[in-house]
Amino acid sequence: MRVAVLGGGSFGTVIANIVAGKGIPVTLWMRNSELAAQINDQHLNAQYLPDVQLADSLIATTDLQQAVSGADLVFVAIPSSAFRAVVRSVKSHLTPNQFVVSTTKGVEADSFSLMSEILAEELPGLNVGVISGPNLAKEIVRKQLTATVVASASEDLRAAVQSVLHTEYFRIYASSDTYGVELGGTLKNIYAIAAGLSAAMGMGENTRSMLMTRGLAEMSRFAVSMGANPLTFLGLAGVGDLIVTCMSPLSRNYRVGYALGSGKSLAQAVDELGEVAEGVNTLRIVQAKAEQLGIYMPLVQGLHKVVFDGAPVSEVARSMMLSEQSTDVEFVLPREVQS
Repeated sequence: MRVAVLGGGSFGTVIANIVAGKGIPVTLWMRNSELAAQINDQHLNAQYLPDVQLADSLIATTDLQQAVSGADLVFVAIPSSAFRAVVRSVKSHLTPNQFVVSTTKGVEADSFSLMSEILAEELPGLNVGVISGPNLAKEIVRKQLTATVVASASEDLRAAVQSVLHTEYFRIYASSDTYGVELGGTLKNIYAIAAGLSAAMGMGENTRSMLMTRGLAEMSRFAVSMGANPLTFLGLAGVGDLIVTCMSPLSRNYRVGYALGSGKSLAQAVDELGEVAEGVNTLRIVQAKAEQLGIYMPLVQGLHKVVFDGAPVSEVARSMMLSEQSTDVEFVLPREVQS
């Protein structure tokens, strides 16, 4: 088994490091030649994972063809804004027997395509999948216990990812609901911004609990309208990812929300982060899609007003608290089925 990882950010580097640590040949592709040299010479990625010693066998390159040549499994860890362009650049170097897996939690703005849909469009005939879950890169690289979900229609792909990534500290569960798993990882970023914003403003744990549970309801409502299974959101890729993203200062989207709640502008918050926070773009795109489809998402609508329109948080919160009080749990089994 040989593995390629496209994208030298924090999560791409972590995935490559896990594979290298298991003694499996892996090549990490990145655009930045200086970072690639740093990984090869010093076994460090100081920009994204400072002070973390990477596996000696991890090889970095700026040559796409070199990265994927001979790889059985290719992970794509590219921000959503550049995802399709990179896939198009690499497609001529791929063969039908290779598995391609996205790790990106985002959505393409113009088409509202998830990353698995982009892979399917650009790489017809190849088996594709996604991995998503409560996976903070800085914790995984320090070998703290966690788990994720690999989703694909291909059982062989799911088994290959489980074999390559499973370790004593990283457990890989399987799912066939690719769309649901991917939507969970994409939508939760929105509510992480809200959680960070509320924390910066001194709101309590009751507030955060409400945001998370109502956020989960909105995520499920939106996902069902898009054809996903709502039960997927009860697993790691749904509520599991939502919890960690809304509670940890290590979450990039939480940090953007915290900066906004501290009085900084959106531009300042994003610049200060120094990495891509997918939730900012996802918020804009999902709000427009929900409005287009008539999906009731008051948290998304309110947060959009705060982030992009500069609306006062207090006024938005007040209007949300006075809005329609829908049912607590929307997707439940009938009593006769439960018994």
